[in-house]
Amino acid sequence: MLTALARTATRRPLTVMLLWGLFLLLGFGLGTGVFARLSDNVPEVPGTESESAARYLDGLDPAGSSITGVVAGTPVSAAALRAAVEQAVADVREVAGVAAVPDPYVTPGLIAEDGRALIVPVTLEGGLDDDAEERTLDAAAERLREIDAPDVHVSGGPLLGLQMGERAQQDVKNAELISLPVVLALLLVVFGGLRSALLPLVVAVGGIAGAFLALFLFSEVTDISVYAIQVTTMLGLGLAVDYALLMLVRFREERRTTEDVVEAVHRTVAAAGRTVLFSGLTVAVSLTGLLVFPSVFLRSMGLAVAAVVVVDMLAALTLLPALLARFGGRIPPAKTPGNGEEEGRFFARVARFAARHKVAVLAAAVPVLLVPALPVSGMSIAVGDARQLPADSEARQLQDTVAAHFPPGTGVSPVVVVAKPGTDAATADRIRALEPGATTRELPGGGAVTEIRPPGEADGKEATALVERVREARGDAPVEVTGTAARLVDFREMLRERAPWAALTVLAGIVVLLFAFTGSVLLPLRTVVTTLLSLAAALGVVVWVFQDGHLAGLLGAEGLGALSLTAPPLIVAIAFGLAMDYELFILARMREARLRSGDDREAVVTGLSRSGRVVTCAALLLAVVFAAFMTGGFSPILQIGLGLTLAVLIDATVVRMLLVPAAMALLGRHAWWAPGPLRRAHDRFGGAKRQANSPREGAVGSVRRA
Repeated sequence: MLTALARTATRRPLTVMLLWGLFLLLGFGLGTGVFARLSDNVPEVPGTESESAARYLDGLDPAGSSITGVVAGTPVSAAALRAAVEQAVADVREVAGVAAVPDPYVTPGLIAEDGRALIVPVTLEGGLDDDAEERTLDAAAERLREIDAPDVHVSGGPLLGLQMGERAQQDVKNAELISLPVVLALLLVVFGGLRSALLPLVVAVGGIAGAFLALFLFSEVTDISVYAIQVTTMLGLGLAVDYALLMLVRFREERRTTEDVVEAVHRTVAAAGRTVLFSGLTVAVSLTGLLVFPSVFLRSMGLAVAAVVVVDMLAALTLLPALLARFGGRIPPAKTPGNGEEEGRFFARVARFAARHKVAVLAAAVPVLLVPALPVSGMSIAVGDARQLPADSEARQLQDTVAAHFPPGTGVSPVVVVAKPGTDAATADRIRALEPGATTRELPGGGAVTEIRPPGEADGKEATALVERVREARGDAPVEVTGTAARLVDFREMLRERAPWAALTVLAGIVVLLFAFTGSVLLPLRTVVTTLLSLAAALGVVVWVFQDGHLAGLLGAEGLGALSLTAPPLIVAIAFGLAMDYELFILARMREARLRSGDDREAVVTGLSRSGRVVTCAALLLAVVFAAFMTGGFSPILQIGLGLTLAVLIDATVVRMLLVPAAMALLGRHAWWAPGPLRRAHDRFGGAKRQANSPREGAVGSVRRA
């Protein structure tokens, strides 16, 4: 397959480039339409009690969305301001699609005790389609913003999702403007020439176009989260640069032994292309664990990110060979080491040190990774609110204004208790007595809805504890609980139930792919263990910063007491896949060296010396991409960006440079062991000749450098 791809790309390079050009136009033309379809309905999980109760309630008593306006900064009792507010309320009531707007001057609880702020809640009619709802929101919000007061903010409900989507779009643009020039500068340093430096960026642009197009296509059948744009773009850009870097380094090496550019491309695709193929498949398999979860958000993210990985892989295996066949003759070959000079001397020395002092290195490196991983034991997740946005965003300003002028809990989403027909009065009374201030209304056809305002935040510990208390108090009665806190409780339970199955799915896929790549059953197990160490360390730092609040201010954030429920699963899935990426880069070179020499220890040194520079450069470039997305100020993306940046850097340094050679030296020739039947199966179907277990046997045969 790789040979066929290489021949097609080199035989008809202009055709391949034209097809990719059309794909770019489609991605940046049609694909960018996804920005208008983003959703913030992350915690919804089909089949859970909270989702079932919400659907039951909507079927009997469909309620429209609601937004909130806040007027503050001056005494609201002033005659001129009161007249302006009352006129705005009257005008909003006349907007098509608006169901109700209470007068804040006569409705209890809508004016602050200090008299310097008031709330204007706007409820929309139920059953509006998306276009009608958007028109109603725009008209109502614009009229409220026209009130002449020092501080007027409108957000909440669907407006919050729109504002998050706009922030996501702006953050993507800013991150690309920051990361692309830095990546280009680093590539210039790595290759020392503009032509070589531009090729990875061309592949990266293809990855970004693929990200947009994949998300747009998935938005036709499912909701796409506001976080999807940033996550898929950062990964698409980073992996494209990684794969192109690996291919270009190998191409320049092959140019040292042949002046035939096409032959050099064929050899590059046969060797580095195999690594790219397995790497792309491994990253995609790592993300399939998200498909095990019933959450629409996690499934859509897993599919979208996996699609982007496949696009990057295909671009590296088709577009880049075509570009190399057309322009590769102008790219200088890699410098040949001088007499007595060892290729990758620094990395060879590090590998020899780690192999020679293997026990000491393992004894030191493992605790270094375990200490920052300790906060993971206290990790908590939450749905989050406008505090996740930067301080200058309208939604955040509205929430801060309400918190400054109104009692705690004002505007907090209630715990909604749906009592279906057949619920006895004693159960209903017992539930209402759990918190003061509960309100109840009858439902058509029998039954009732009770809204209980929890103390603290809508998804805080008090709110989730209230959900558990309601579910305990209902007994066997036909009562269901929904609302923000109930969705969070159900989401956490879904993670607890499905996480082991997701992990099993990913590990099984990784073990199979790594066995197919290496012919060993021990290397996949060693890879998983060392990767989990770096992953735990990175996630522990994220908890320490964003949950506990240590040094969060340096990133323009604050400790929120919990991580966004989107961050941990995405960090784990993506970082695990990227770690496999670098593992394959190194194992490919180790395997080649072992097949040539049959010396297990020297194969570790040679493999690291020839891959260390690529892995280090790739990690640095990927870290730049992830770090650029930490400039936006949106807390969930800050968490994902920091987690992935740390995971990449830790994995490419402590793990791949120290733990891997030390562990390989400790295992010795057993690292490449496989039972007889599996070894024979790999010899027949593995796609490349496998080194025999004994050095003597391995020295008999050799493989081409390609």
